[in-house]
Amino acid sequence: MAIKDDFLKYVPIFTDLDQTTLDKIAELGNFRKFEKDAVILLENETGSALFVIVCGKVKVSRNSDDGREVILTILSDSDFFGEMAILDGQNRSANVTAIEATELFIIQRSDFLDLLYNHPEVSISLLQELTKRLRGADMKIKSLSLKDAEGKVATVILQLADDIGKIKQGVVEIDKLPFQHDLANMAGTSRETISRTLHTFAKKGLIELEGTKLRIINYAKFKEMFD
Repeated sequence: MAIKDDFLKYVPIFTDLDQTTLDKIAELGNFRKFEKDAVILLENETGSALFVIVCGKVKVSRNSDDGREVILTILSDSDFFGEMAILDGQNRSANVTAIEATELFIIQRSDFLDLLYNHPEVSISLLQELTKRLRGADMKIKSLSLKDAEGKVATVILQLADDIGKIKQGVVEIDKLPFQHDLANMAGTSRETISRTLHTFAKKGLIELEGTKLRIINYAKFKEMFD
């Protein structure tokens, strides 16, 4: 977990900057805390800031035409969001909600754009991170359109493993697994399907479930089976 005093060096787009520059960035923004279930951003509202997660977790979602919530991703410590509206000047493309107590560092649009102009390495890192997210979105679209129920659930597990999992000796542990209805919204399926599929994976020895923790016993094998 990032420590508040030096959390910026853990943020992917800032890792190549020296400490003096990081200290200057820290002076640009401000901190704000959000309680669990607090709405941070709303889809289609005007975007004027970049948000960095100091600690906590948020879900990024959109509402379908029939009013159903579709969770796009879950972000945690050192992740950032809000960059799209800053770059293109358009409205927010999704809702962001805290799924646990969360503290954010907020940089206003003008300050962040100045940062990109003055530090091209941040622009390159931002492009790399956006490309990574685009690849993840492509994988999810493929899953939702082509895979069966097991494939859809496995894709969500792999996404969570990449986003918030911790790997050690080939085993990936996802602490504080999202609620099953949230997993269902991520996979585009039902809560009952999530429950049934998770227990099927457990019986096959692919995962272990312990309270809110999920372990992928052999991450490389699991990824090869369902990627």
